[in-house]
Amino acid sequence: MHRSSKRLASILACAAVPVMLVAGCSDSGSKDAADASDSAAPATSAAKPSPSLAAAKYAKLPDPCTVFSNGTLKHLLPKPKDDSGEKGKTSDPNASATCSWYSSKSEGVDGSQFRWLDVSFKRYDSEAAVNATGEKRAEEFYAKQVDLAKATKDATKVQSGAVDGTGDAATWVTYHIKSKGNDYRNQTVIVRADNIVVTLNYNGAGLAGGNTPDSSDLLKDAEKAAKEAVEAATGKPAAPDASQSATGKATDEAKKDDKGSKDGKDAKDAKGSDAKDSKS
Repeated sequence: MHRSSKRLASILACAAVPVMLVAGCSDSGSKDAADASDSAAPATSAAKPSPSLAAAKYAKLPDPCTVFSNGTLKHLLPKPKDDSGEKGKTSDPNASATCSWYSSKSEGVDGSQFRWLDVSFKRYDSEAAVNATGEKRAEEFYAKQVDLAKATKDATKVQSGAVDGTGDAATWVTYHIKSKGNDYRNQTVIVRADNIVVTLNYNGAGLAGGNTPDSSDLLKDAEKAAKEAVEAATGKPAAPDASQSATGKATDEAKKDDKGSKDGKDAKDAKGSDAKDSKS
């Protein structure tokens, strides 16, 4: 079974600023001692204080296994092994948190449908030791997450684009990947909201002869779920009129064209039929 979950990692660097104390000696009866004292004085220096940093906006993370509604989980995971999900281990649940689910629905002679969903949260505080705000540190982690998704080993047909209507920055990455002879369609959505980064992975496959799911449909579902996770972390709902992703737009346009062609063909057939009846 292919697991697409990207396990989070962060490295905190600490820097110490030494303070030099220089003492001079003087002897009123010795000119050399006075000269030595004068030359030592300018060497004294004081460490510059670190600039003040704005406090990080969000101070805690939600329980990752409760960020999705029952309706969302039911839609994404038709037959989950465990509705409550599997929570990842963490030393600090307000710094990082993850939860994952998987579903396998049998379709009899038509095989089965497999789905995997995981969501990860990473929160950063402002850190004087590295002179970076929580938002800046989250920006760096967000960029790394996007690069990691694009560089997934053995992935093919990698595509990416922007997600509108949520967070300060959001990117989707899709790719195909094979595992044990099965074709998986993976969608990763990464969102940064101030000092929090949300990474959602959602993939599916048709097993034992089941139909391979459509990537564009899976991506639409992944984007909606990611927005729900961000709302749980920030308390801010996604923009109600947010534009669809490029993939979603392309899919809708294709469906519209198909419908237009069908309607045009139906109208032409109906007109031809009427003309034939009139002639008769």
